Amino acid sequence: MVGSSHGFKWFGEGFDGFPKILPDDCVQYTLYIIDAHLSHFEVRAQLREMQAAAAALCKDLLKDFIWQRDEFHLELKQHDGLSFLHGRTNFGDSIEDEWLIVYLLRELSKQFPQSWIRMVDSDGEFLLVEAADALPKWLNPEVAANRVWMSNGRLLIIPKERQKDNAHAGGLTIDDALTFIQKRRTDLLHIPAIESEAYYRMRKYPAQIHDSLHQSLITIPRKVAYILHEKAAYISPAVEAFYLRDPIALRPLHSSGPSKLLFPPEDFVTVSPRFTKVGFAQLKGQDFETPRAWTTSIGKMPCILNQTGYQMGMKITCGFEMLMSDPQNVDKKPIREINLLLEDLNAGEENLPSDQDISTWESRVDDESWLDVNFEEFEKVLSGKGDHTLSDKSAGFGDQTAQENLKRMVSMFEKFRDEDDDEVQDDEYLDDMDNDNEPNSHDSTTSAESSDGDNEKELGFDEDRFTSMMREMMGLPATGTPDSPLNGDSVPMSSTESDSGDEAKEIRKVMHEMEAELHDAGALSLGPLQPSSE
Repeated sequence: MVGSSHGFKWFGEGFDGFPKILPDDCVQYTLYIIDAHLSHFEVRAQLREMQAAAAALCKDLLKDFIWQRDEFHLELKQHDGLSFLHGRTNFGDSIEDEWLIVYLLRELSKQFPQSWIRMVDSDGEFLLVEAADALPKWLNPEVAANRVWMSNGRLLIIPKERQKDNAHAGGLTIDDALTFIQKRRTDLLHIPAIESEAYYRMRKYPAQIHDSLHQSLITIPRKVAYILHEKAAYISPAVEAFYLRDPIALRPLHSSGPSKLLFPPEDFVTVSPRFTKVGFAQLKGQDFETPRAWTTSIGKMPCILNQTGYQMGMKITCGFEMLMSDPQNVDKKPIREINLLLEDLNAGEENLPSDQDISTWESRVDDESWLDVNFEEFEKVLSGKGDHTLSDKSAGFGDQTAQENLKRMVSMFEKFRDEDDDEVQDDEYLDDMDNDNEPNSHDSTTSAESSDGDNEKELGFDEDRFTSMMREMMGLPATGTPDSPLNGDSVPMSSTESDSGDEAKEIRKVMHEMEAELHDAGALSLGPLQPSSE
């Protein structure tokens, strides 16, 4: 079976799920210096230079940036005598954070042309996934491991070796890849079409860094305003604590009086902190019942809670309360830093900002039209009928980047559909050639079959290919479709028809085995299984 040759258990063999390279929503990056003329100490010195350059690059480009979850960072590590820089970032729900990291690494590789960088995420070689439409047939997931590298801003691929005697030749180990780069660097492939597709999402950087943020006026307690002014990035863990809240996290807000809260609902001020767009949408999109502590404190002013700024401020403040009350967060860096700020306030070493101080802070309200979705325009784009000439503000749904990404996906699908239609037209031509040589007695049958086939072809549906994929997934031999990548030469129709009985028996046999396994496992409440009639 297909799974057996890769050490992978398929259905009926004890299927235990698809393997995961990394946890969900994570990107991992490793940077090497590959130069046979450098000593180990010289390599480490250059790696430290890269580490310092990365910090300077972040300071220059990300001065006001807020990460959705984890920051981009590089640590100097050593394994089996080889030194390298390594980092892993959990980007949460913000896919833009992942592409920002790719952009930073590309810029860093231009500063250090002797560096070689590898990146993978939860999906594996995500740069190849992005460029799937431009990949050669041999570059599939089975052989892609450790083949994709970034150097001097370019995307380079280690070619597949021709190893006729090795049936398992496929993905490389990291040691094999590093050896290839060191000894056969000139054999690396640079394919502009793949690079263009893989780098497509970075076309708007560095401007996209600023565009991924959003400012809005909210009304919050002065203490919360002080914390956010000290470091705007503290808003991300507070938003996440609110967004992922559960009944246990809400207990302090319902069981404690206002005086016992770390951030009581009092001494309100209006400020405009920075959000990530993802975080702002998460905060605004959720309904939230006013906690008991807040109701008792401002019960005399019920109209306040009907205003958007106060609603958003209440959500943010409650997010901070839940964040700081959760004992699982004690050792996290943002919580430690916020606790130090609060200790300084309590000790009198720092004072809360006055109204005059707050009046000097930046006050800005960004347009929120990017939150609006015109579902009619959205449906048009999905169907390939959207107006590609619309301006940014009249495009109909979401922000411009989301629109362009969706239109690109639809365009790629249409290209695939058109290629499939071309194949169908070729098949129709060949069928017409065959029909011209058939006796006239079959004209009526041919006409009826052609009518049914036309309906299917208009939908771009290849029944033979679909059947072949389904049979492969079940572990059965593929049918003899001429264009199937799983078969060799096409099988004559007479042979296919003669094998149909055997195939039916094989399918019934597999179904019977699956039913028996489910019965033994207690998953089915069935009577005794009847022996197969084959």
